[in-house]
Amino acid sequence: MTVDEALRAMAGSFLLISLGLAHYVSEYWLLFSAFIGLNLLQSAFSKWCPAMTIFRKMGLPEGGSGCGAKAAD
Repeated sequence: MTVDEALRAMAGSFLLISLGLAHYVSEYWLLFSAFIGLNLLQSAFSKWCPAMTIFRKMGLPEGGSGCGAKAAD
């Protein structure tokens, strides 16, 4: 798993968890969903995300695994 893949997995997991908590516990959990969206939006422009720094320190490799990247044969 690369840094990009880990970031997408974490963001998607947190988003689904926060939506479930908003449905079953309190609507205030939607604020967490908004925070996730804002963080993803700012990272698109600044090219920096705190989670990516953590994943790099954990030793995950960088990778061109974006939607347009071709798989290595």
